[in-house]
Amino acid sequence: MDVTLVRILTSLIAGIAIIVLLTAKFRVHAFFALIIACFLVGLGVGMTFNDVLTTIKEGFGNILKSLGLLIVLGTTLGAILEHTGSTRVMANAILKIVGEKYAALAMSLTGFIVGLPIFCDSGYIVLSGLNKSLAKSTGISLIIMSTSLATGLYAVHCMIPPHPGAAAAAGIIGVDFGKLMLTGILIAIPAMISGYLWSKYAGKKIPVQVIDEPELISGNQQLPSVIKAFMPVVVPIILIAVKSFFVVEPGAAGKWINLLLIPGDPVIALAIGVLLAFNTMSSWKKDILAPLLQEGAEKAGGILVIIGAGGAFGAVLAATKLGTHLSEALPLATLGILFPFLLTCILKTAQGSSTVAIITAASIILPLLHALGLNTDKGHLLCVLSMGAGSMMISHANDAYFWVIAKFSGLEMKTMLKVYSLATVCMGLTALAMVYIVSFLI
Repeated sequence: MDVTLVRILTSLIAGIAIIVLLTAKFRVHAFFALIIACFLVGLGVGMTFNDVLTTIKEGFGNILKSLGLLIVLGTTLGAILEHTGSTRVMANAILKIVGEKYAALAMSLTGFIVGLPIFCDSGYIVLSGLNKSLAKSTGISLIIMSTSLATGLYAVHCMIPPHPGAAAAAGIIGVDFGKLMLTGILIAIPAMISGYLWSKYAGKKIPVQVIDEPELISGNQQLPSVIKAFMPVVVPIILIAVKSFFVVEPGAAGKWINLLLIPGDPVIALAIGVLLAFNTMSSWKKDILAPLLQEGAEKAGGILVIIGAGGAFGAVLAATKLGTHLSEALPLATLGILFPFLLTCILKTAQGSSTVAIITAASIILPLLHALGLNTDKGHLLCVLSMGAGSMMISHANDAYFWVIAKFSGLEMKTMLKVYSLATVCMGLTALAMVYIVSFLI
């Protein structure tokens, strides 16, 4: 094996081990554990101190640039909905339809549908308050509910356009978007179900309850109607969905349509959700509103530093060019669609972002399609689907989505690794098996 590859893999294992050791055993704040791991891996592969520091800054800034405003608005929206009792109203409405026995499956299906047009991160932020309310009202372990919701969102995020990873890979490799969406949905459904089943199996051994957070005022206020309670969640999702499925050509008409689609920007849509959330309470007083907004901002700050550090760790690992070294070390002809899966899986596990993993893998695999025996329309489609499956696993400490789930649900890292991270393994392997089945059917 290539000496450079061995060095990279050794540094990667050491970096992941130090994160797990510091956070799970010594209870070190995840931000500091991730930054220490950045330097350990970067220096371990031969990067200079200045290069590591520059990469950390870039990775930290890039992830906050994409998620910062969403996190702040999402935490504020959640705080308002919980304070006004809207989440309790939504929980009761859903329970009347599905029944308490199937509350976790309902969240998984909800995540799958909501995740079609929006990022898994923002989808989880919007639905986290509802998820916690359902966990509390049904008595189902929070880890089961959270993982069910998270895997429902995650399945479509990795497999289906208009999500950026799948869309970019389709463009790079050359795959029809319609075919990719149809086959991607067929593969994502079993992947979602496997994540849900694993969460029920593993989560029942870890009874995690929702921790009651102190309310700013007593909870005897009049609850909003079902319509008012759902609007702050449903309206942003609809706005984002409408924008996601519109492709407007340049021109005069396109400019006007683009103006109409501005509310579909995730940040604008969430801001509209916050405004609608104010309507769930008949009257507001500044001694209630000001602390509530402060609570949302303060919660966001704690989440952002961890997510930013996770982005920095991913950037350092991406700088090692692990995929390039691995592609040079393996016999490609005998691997077929397994190689895109393995490459994307390693990139995902190493640097955290499913989107970055599948885009990077697509760029590496494009000149290797002939050697892999995938240089046909069918081969191109199977290649992108295989990369989508690989980008599901393994979500762990360097994945921003991992920390969104952990922090918005109040779950410990050890619990997340046992249930959610292993659920992503089940999802990835299930999706790969489905790709092989599809390969015999088309």
